Amino acid sequence: MASSAPKDYSPFTPGQPVPVDFFVGRSAEVARLRDAVREAATGKLRTVFLTGERGIGKSSLASFVKFLAEQEEGALAAHVLLGGVSSLEEVVRTVFDRLLKDSLGKAWQERVKNFFGKHVREVGLFGVTVEFSASAEDLQRAVRDFVPALDELARRMSDQRKVILLVLDDINGLASSVAFADWLKSKVDEIATSGSGLPLCLILVGLEERRETLIASQPSLSRVFTLVEIRPWTAEETAEFFKSTFEKAGTSIDDPELMFLSHFTGGLPVLAHEIGDQVFRIDKDSHIDSDDAAAGLVAAADIVGRKYLEPAVLHAIRSPRYRTILEKLADQLPVSFTRKDLAGKLDSQEEQVLDNFLRRMKKFGVLRPEPEVGPGAYRFDNVLHRLYIRLASAKKKPVARHPPTEEERSPSTS
Repeated sequence: MASSAPKDYSPFTPGQPVPVDFFVGRSAEVARLRDAVREAATGKLRTVFLTGERGIGKSSLASFVKFLAEQEEGALAAHVLLGGVSSLEEVVRTVFDRLLKDSLGKAWQERVKNFFGKHVREVGLFGVTVEFSASAEDLQRAVRDFVPALDELARRMSDQRKVILLVLDDINGLASSVAFADWLKSKVDEIATSGSGLPLCLILVGLEERRETLIASQPSLSRVFTLVEIRPWTAEETAEFFKSTFEKAGTSIDDPELMFLSHFTGGLPVLAHEIGDQVFRIDKDSHIDSDDAAAGLVAAADIVGRKYLEPAVLHAIRSPRYRTILEKLADQLPVSFTRKDLAGKLDSQEEQVLDNFLRRMKKFGVLRPEPEVGPGAYRFDNVLHRLYIRLASAKKKPVARHPPTEEERSPSTS
């Protein structure tokens, strides 16, 4: 490969929501979310739960829909990140703060600032941004009056903005809060019984287990949410993503390399960005060949392990004997499998440690039982674990055969 000057940037964005210019696929999911926004614009509350596997691109999709809603549906929109938020007062403060910040530079900026009035505070070294600031007493009142506040905001903005879109993302800390579940249901009921309607589309973003936890706290929420589930990319969609993203940076790639890279992503955008980023940085002649693809895959495996796997999980799956079992799981069996299916793939030494392997993998959250499927049934609890193992196995030499270690043989104490 010919040498060239270092590249100024990578078109891939590992660990970050995808920029609008690089968003591909998801046409069905985008259409459903846009329909919800359009229906809300008629004065009918729409409440959506956007879900999917870790790394599937939930936040990127929500951000893209927010952009489209602003540009094409006349929405006053805010993408609200609620990580670390645990109280209702902080939920409301964060929502109002995001509505304020997301209006900066827009034609309706002054209207929003005027609405929040005395609660707008200039911040930053030169006062270049603003924040919503309110006393504890005012925040408690805002929790109670959240719906009337949004109704008044919608009325004041009606000649410029047709609908309010609130994306509530990163709700992990709130999903187990009974207070949040009850508050959310009460606000939905308040809007439904008001008689006047409110042009509001509310999109919650989270893993399926977060939705289930919310419903366990407030069963009536099961009837509230329209469920939109993001599926993994197909191999063709993944190849399209790699091809178009490389091309935006003036880099070409042939079909065999496209399919090679696509195979290891499992349809997860988070892995596609990590792999693509490493391949792009390794390439020196603006053409991705087989050497670039293989070297990028090796580099990506280490990064994925460090960034996305918990240290305890990483340690557990690095046991040489367990690693060979995991590789057979990742490559040869579906996401769900039975102990019997797995045992049929193992040699005699691997079979000696199988039961302890299953106990330890359950302990560290790599595998989880699936009793509804049948006795002895399991699945990967996090698809990233499975895909990391596939990535890592592509870079290493075959593991040397040896008798099981004492740790691998001994029954788990957990």
